[in-house]
Amino acid sequence: MYSYKRIGSKYIVSIDNHEEIVEALTAFCNEKRIMSGSIIGIGAINRLTLRFFNPKTKAYEDKTFCEQMEISSLIGNISTEDEKAYLHLHITAGRSDYSALTGHLLAAILNGAGEFVVEDYRESIERAYNPELGLHCYNLKKGDL
Repeated sequence: MYSYKRIGSKYIVSIDNHEEIVEALTAFCNEKRIMSGSIIGIGAINRLTLRFFNPKTKAYEDKTFCEQMEISSLIGNISTEDEKAYLHLHITAGRSDYSALTGHLLAAILNGAGEFVVEDYRESIERAYNPELGLHCYNLKKGDL
């Protein structure tokens, strides 16, 4: 599913062609017990499902695109919920006409390279559901240093 090399607190991760990115990165974080951190990446995909959060309905609206695209930017954070890795990822993908799709990443299938850097903050950051917002948010204490 992936190969990797550790350099200090960072991992260079290469996800195998035709794998689903979110699934592979989540499996990697769970395997390495990464409880908080950040992710950046680039690559090529041929299937992309984006999510857009509607604050009025407190629900996500999903849309899938099936075409060859370049990941110009994938960025996100890692935390935990119920002791499992929780990835919050956003993506910008370039189309063949040089327009871009962007939003919250639900799923994407690699069709070419998939190169990512995962930084492990080496501490746990938990998420909890916030019913007022309708989102899973960081569960931090004010003034926690």
